[in-house]
Amino acid sequence: SREEVLGQTPRMFQGPETSRAELDRIRAALVVGEPVRSELINYRKDGEPYCLELMITPVRDDSGQITSFVSIQRDITGRKQAEQDRRISEERFRLVAALTSDAIWDLDLLTGKLWWSPGLTEIFGHVREPEKWTTAGWRDLVHPEDLERILKLEDDAMERGANSFTQEYRFRLGDGSWALVLDSGIIFRDDSGKPVRMLGSLANISEQRAAEERRQQAQRLEAVGQITGGVAHDFNNILTVILGNAELLLDHLSEDQQARLMADVTVRAAERGAELTDRLLAFARRKPLEPQVLALNDRLAASETLIRRTLPESIDIEIIRAAGLWRTEIDPGQLEVALLNLAVNARDAMPDGGKLTMETANSWLDDDYAASHVDVTPGQYVLLTVTDTGHGMTAETITRAFEPFFTTKEGGKGSGLGLSMVFGFVKQSGGHVKIYSEPGEGTAVKMYFPRVYAKAPEAEAPSNGSEAARGAEQILVVEDEELVRDSLCKQLLSLGYEVRAAANAREALRIIEQPVKIDLLLTDVIMPGGMHGGELAAAARELRPDLPVLFTSGYTENAIVHNGRLDPGIAFLGKPYRQKELASKVRAVLDAAQG
Repeated sequence: SREEVLGQTPRMFQGPETSRAELDRIRAALVVGEPVRSELINYRKDGEPYCLELMITPVRDDSGQITSFVSIQRDITGRKQAEQDRRISEERFRLVAALTSDAIWDLDLLTGKLWWSPGLTEIFGHVREPEKWTTAGWRDLVHPEDLERILKLEDDAMERGANSFTQEYRFRLGDGSWALVLDSGIIFRDDSGKPVRMLGSLANISEQRAAEERRQQAQRLEAVGQITGGVAHDFNNILTVILGNAELLLDHLSEDQQARLMADVTVRAAERGAELTDRLLAFARRKPLEPQVLALNDRLAASETLIRRTLPESIDIEIIRAAGLWRTEIDPGQLEVALLNLAVNARDAMPDGGKLTMETANSWLDDDYAASHVDVTPGQYVLLTVTDTGHGMTAETITRAFEPFFTTKEGGKGSGLGLSMVFGFVKQSGGHVKIYSEPGEGTAVKMYFPRVYAKAPEAEAPSNGSEAARGAEQILVVEDEELVRDSLCKQLLSLGYEVRAAANAREALRIIEQPVKIDLLLTDVIMPGGMHGGELAAAARELRPDLPVLFTSGYTENAIVHNGRLDPGIAFLGKPYRQKELASKVRAVLDAAQG
């Protein structure tokens, strides 16, 4: 009350949070007769603190002597609280902006002032020059082909009363390259609905989009691979019949040269078809591999002669072998086919000559690399790089290069299966393949094969026999396709063997249960009726533990193949096959069983 105040000093309003230093400053000013302005924490009668703004001015008489002081005081607690709240809010906003992986922007539509968080420097690499961070400066960083589209999108959003918008466009980085960004903004409006401010974030989604595209490509390739495997199975059965009967015709037409010529043409056509299905199965990762522990440097030396014959003299070949190269486990035959396919592609890319380089190295694919590439396991790899100095590929071509039947060559000059075969072989071997290329700068295909620690086996001497191996043993043939079964039986009979035939596993088991002599079970892998060749072999060995088994198929699925390779101890003959291959494999299995 008035009575409580009159006669008191200002100390009655002071308390524990009143600044003693500020009081001393005020007193010092008053002692020398100077006006002073200050802010203090004072207390109400009920003990509640409040923020006080005060101005004290001395009053002098005519002689200049101070007679009194006049003080104007104002409670500024509300204003101080608002300032503190705003400061905390701004600090929080800057903290969030600094911690986010995006660049935050704030545009005042009334003044045109544009603010950017440090993310524009830290994420996008632009020099921190706030005075240049204007709407005009932002437009200069947007790809010219995208600018008109995104400006129209923003204008449409503001005109139709939208409160937010999202858009994607290309944005220039500090080093001059382009990134794909996701720009998300919120539109603030005044009471009349007029846009007055926009706040948003700019995120670099280049890697995310690239990863999505890689996943989608992997899914497309996997889907195509599944379809391809089924087609190859049926096609291989057909080719087996054509090839088998054509070879039998050659044996029976020794006197008719014209007919022998026609049969020979049929054989060669069937072999070309077999090569096609072989590549399809390799791409689909359905081709049974017979991997060996290899010293890759030695294998390249052995393949150089074959590759040399494939390339014209205008193309130089260089092999660079890394010292101390680790060992890997891959199918040597498929490796040679892959190198030949890459050599042919290089030849076609260098019509005027050039250089083909094959280089080995030890390599490590780390977690970061694996995270950005589909189906890559971090670890140690043996790297084989095949590089040419040809015309190179565009980025779009690289994304489709592994697709079967995709080719940039003129009609009749390529099947489009070379790189898809390489892709399937490397993936089925547990590895990783990557293409690096630019138009006019050549192409490098990098194949990563997992490192192994086993020793390479001794090389076996190749067989030089020219005659088909023969025999007189009893063979049980199990094949559901009637044409294939009849052709196979005829070929075995022509080789001197005695043959029994069954159309499915159940029928074969009934024969095996009988007291008849069977020296070899030759069975297809994929058969209808609920029991495939692998299950038949297991059931047969329960009845006849020493019965040798030779599997044949044009498409094995997972019956006898796991992790891309034949199960241990499995004898396998892939369809289609030449009669000599059939004879050799049958004889080898029988001889191994007989000791």
